[in-house]
Amino acid sequence: MVDVLDNKRAATRFRILVQIAERQPAVSQGEIAADVGVTSQAVSEYIRDLVDDGLVEKEGRSRYRVTNEGVDWLFTTADDVRRFADHVTGDVLDAMSEAAYIATDDIEEGETVTLFVRDGLLHAKAGEEGPATGVATTDAEAGTDVGVTSFEGVMELEPGSVTVLQVPAVRAGGSRAIADEFVSETCDGADLVVATGVEAVVACRQAGTDPAVNFAGGEVAADAAERGLEVVAVVTIDSVGRVTDALRDAGVAYEVLEG
Repeated sequence: MVDVLDNKRAATRFRILVQIAERQPAVSQGEIAADVGVTSQAVSEYIRDLVDDGLVEKEGRSRYRVTNEGVDWLFTTADDVRRFADHVTGDVLDAMSEAAYIATDDIEEGETVTLFVRDGLLHAKAGEEGPATGVATTDAEAGTDVGVTSFEGVMELEPGSVTVLQVPAVRAGGSRAIADEFVSETCDGADLVVATGVEAVVACRQAGTDPAVNFAGGEVAADAAERGLEVVAVVTIDSVGRVTDALRDAGVAYEVLEG
């Protein structure tokens, strides 16, 4: 257990040092006492100990400053707390939480199920066969949603990628300036096609391609690629930057093609 969570005195010491860092150099022991929930006398004793330990230096009456050693200690302790919080939320609570999956066959409540991703969606099948498993919290027929909890392992998922197909703006010819065959060939075989910009939507329609979405193409493409899908984003050249920014922010692999 992290000291500041396991030991009340360590926790109070940490909180007071944070308060000093926030208020320095003019430090009101009364205000710190009110915020931390201890007496002013206790704050005075804690500060004296912090000074003796080299974590705080006194600059004058009611004037204190956190030393470099104190800053290092705050960083280390805060990092320990963060890692513990990550463990609680990522390992403990995730395993206790319930999520919805699509049942691939009939499943009974309490049955162990294998978890996997198909077409970008979470699926569960009866039995313990794969690297990721859970326990069904509901009965479900094949094709319906089933609740799952008590997750173990990691689902195998190969990230997808995005092909960004640029379409000229209307002032440069718009959809008429890009060959229908090129659009259809680029989109052929993609798991998902999105479009951004009027010229891009028209280019898709003229090529016989129906985009799944016509707005927020970058965000949708990034989310789909993270779920393992191969995506084509047909984008008017004026909007390409916004789309690629969303892909970069998500860490998704992409390439840009000029029409």
